[in-house]
Amino acid sequence: MKFWFITGSQKMYGEETLRQVEADSKEIVAGLKLPFPVEYKLTAKSNEEIVRVIREANYDDECAGIITFCHTFSPSKMWINGLNLLQKPWLHFHTQFLASIPNEAIDMDYMNLHQSAHGDREHGFIGARMRLPRAVVAGHWQDPAVQQKIADWQRAAIGALFSRDLKIVRFGDNMRQVAVTEGDKVGVQMALGWQVNTWAVGDLVKEMNAVTDAEIDALVREYEALYDFDQNDIEPIRYQAREEIAIEKILVREGAKAFSNTFEDLYGMKQLPGLATQHLMAKGYGFGAEGDWKTAGLVAVVKAMYPDGQTSFMEDYTYDYTHEMILGAHMLEVDPSIAADRPRIEVHPLGIGGKEPPARIVFEGRAGEAKVLSMIDAGGRLRLIVQDVTCEKPFQTMPNLPVARAMWKPQPSFLKGLECWIIAGGAHHTVLSFDISDEVIRDFARIMHMELVTINASTTCESLERDLMLGDIIYRA
Repeated sequence: MKFWFITGSQKMYGEETLRQVEADSKEIVAGLKLPFPVEYKLTAKSNEEIVRVIREANYDDECAGIITFCHTFSPSKMWINGLNLLQKPWLHFHTQFLASIPNEAIDMDYMNLHQSAHGDREHGFIGARMRLPRAVVAGHWQDPAVQQKIADWQRAAIGALFSRDLKIVRFGDNMRQVAVTEGDKVGVQMALGWQVNTWAVGDLVKEMNAVTDAEIDALVREYEALYDFDQNDIEPIRYQAREEIAIEKILVREGAKAFSNTFEDLYGMKQLPGLATQHLMAKGYGFGAEGDWKTAGLVAVVKAMYPDGQTSFMEDYTYDYTHEMILGAHMLEVDPSIAADRPRIEVHPLGIGGKEPPARIVFEGRAGEAKVLSMIDAGGRLRLIVQDVTCEKPFQTMPNLPVARAMWKPQPSFLKGLECWIIAGGAHHTVLSFDISDEVIRDFARIMHMELVTINASTTCESLERDLMLGDIIYRA
């Protein structure tokens, strides 16, 4: 994926100035050290050029978004037709070529060339007038802090592009009688692009039965390189490998990057997928338990933003009011990317589901600042809830709880954090990420037209309730 850099100007400056504008723009692009490449596309001087390049951007699968910069004065009426067509994320980069005013060199020629101080304001007006979602980054292009802001927006734009083509496979339905894992799949596809469809568990079992011993042997060798386990308890591990191979074959065949299942629908299977699901998440797939396709999709989107990051499906399991900590875990399915140390595969009975003891990866989660994210169907719109948390090393060994686990303290405080989460309607399933930043979250929500609710150190229950009431007015709930 790459981003197109489009410079704004006009024909009145003459060829010599326009050649300098192009040379300066190419130097700016070359100087941007970002996680995804940027390509200088053109210096746009007319309505026709802008319409043409934006049409090309819309239909180029490798173009993840556009970055615009008005080096000279670019009359914004000539941008209207093109911006009306824009379907890709847009960042308005308010910069200029030189960081300082050159005392001796500044003259009218210099003034004609370096006009972003008012050219970008003209450009900003048309974005505001057209009420188009866009990010605005101001600052000199060589400033690392400015480049970091662009990098954050890039990750959000990559997530948006990934989202609009995301397919999610549901093996069975969601857990019976549960509300928060339900949702309007048609509405979500209209808003985010997610294609959410169901495949019968029987289809998965048929695929499992076709997996060969050679395929299982190869995957077990991969497990050996990543995890410790008891070779004398190998058969449940091999069965999980069979499940993983079958699940991934279906995902690859369908072009899907996320999936869900439920312990209430395992007909024909001997184990609930544990190790299988965990290893698939570590490879970049999104997952949601009990049919939670919304969380599965959100896990996949964050992983697309941070391919080598530390992000996992998570569930708030139980509280320690004495130490003011939340224990996060699940029956089986927590991503080893968040492990503090080398994980271990273990086989233990599972108290629900009525199947054989499943193999799962067991570990303690790492410490550090993180965020938990929940996407809920708020009725007529999607609400993305994000809370700052501080993960800590578990202070107990919990020898009778053989699952992957993490512990954290929520912002703004333990009790207020819990109250705010409940007031906002946050789900028990979340995405725990040590990577995603506030800037990326805001940019992503803006691009996808989602309601964003943040809970951090400055949040109060009163301010949150006011924000939610405003959201109801804005989104006409």
